[in-house]
Amino acid sequence: MATAIRLARGGSKKRPYYKIVVADSRSPRDGRFIERIGSYNPLLAKDNPERIKLDADRAKHWLSVGAQPSDRVARFLDAAGIQERAARNNPNKAVPGEKAKERAEEKAQKIADAEEAAAAAAAAPAPEPEAVEEAAPEVAAEEAAAPEAAESDATGSVKSEATAEAVAEAVADETPADATADDAAAMAEQAAEGGPAEEAPAAPAADEAAAEEAGEEAAKA
Repeated sequence: MATAIRLARGGSKKRPYYKIVVADSRSPRDGRFIERIGSYNPLLAKDNPERIKLDADRAKHWLSVGAQPSDRVARFLDAAGIQERAARNNPNKAVPGEKAKERAEEKAQKIADAEEAAAAAAAAPAPEPEAVEEAAPEVAAEEAAAPEAAESDATGSVKSEATAEAVAEAVADETPADATADDAAAMAEQAAEGGPAEEAPAAPAADEAAAEEAGEEAAKA
């Protein structure tokens, strides 16, 4: 029968307590055992003597009859000076897995891309500030002149409308009642140009009426 010296877990949840037992290697971890030779309490400090209790004589006996200690018990036996633990070498223990390698490659690629972008930005020529500064005053002058021009246009249109209305009223007041339409238009043009308004010649019909009235008055006299 192959025997082993190993740990059997006891205690409550999140408060483990182990027994160091000699058991059949085919038995379950917490199953039946042949003999208990010590205990291990991981909740105690490492320098506490109650942390590991081990019967050295019984351990030596079982080792002499071929019992194989587990890795953890072999450490206890080595610390107690009962059996020297052979050095173990696992060169692949520190080698990262495939997922870790992929993450490292992605991180390195991102760093390389960021460095290339920074180098390209540094190599690009800087824009000329003088052209921007010269263009800015011209734009500001145009923006400032635009409201003034709009205001002057609006004021000029209002003044021209007021002048036209005043001229029309003056021409209407000075135009005789018997003046023709052509005479009234000529007087309006002359008034708009600033010249003195000439009296419109009397119509032929008005002259004839005046002559007839004069003849009638002479006959009565």
